Amino acid sequence: MTHPAARLAETRKADTLHRLATDVDAWVATAAADGTPYLMPLSFLWTANTLLLSTARNNPTSRNLQANPQLHLSIGETRDVVLITGTAELLDSLPDETATAFAEKAGFDPRPANYPFFRVTPTRIQAWREVNEIKARDLMTNGTWLI
Repeated sequence: MTHPAARLAETRKADTLHRLATDVDAWVATAAADGTPYLMPLSFLWTANTLLLSTARNNPTSRNLQANPQLHLSIGETRDVVLITGTAELLDSLPDETATAFAEKAGFDPRPANYPFFRVTPTRIQAWREVNEIKARDLMTNGTWLI
């Protein structure tokens, strides 16, 4: 199988930022206090270099993030993936314009259901399409863009 040429790091970063701005959903992996993993698709909004998530207060993702704020997110497909490691913060409030932007992008408004919002600050972002991009897949480490 012939793979397309590997993208330059700058192109992979631009493609990743485009995905963060336009993709609607991510797979979100969390862990319970006892280490039990949990994977759930959630809608997100990329704003101010963070991701905004919302989910029912009592579901496993919400409970897990409140007990352990570390998480992984995956956006895209196996052969065009963005992987994000980050830390979530439960928000007490959110500006109306940000919540409205989330609702417009996600296609639902979590506010009437009183779902909490979580701000995810990425600490590591990786992106690759094919094996020829895996070696240079890190775009962000320790919360700092490498490109």
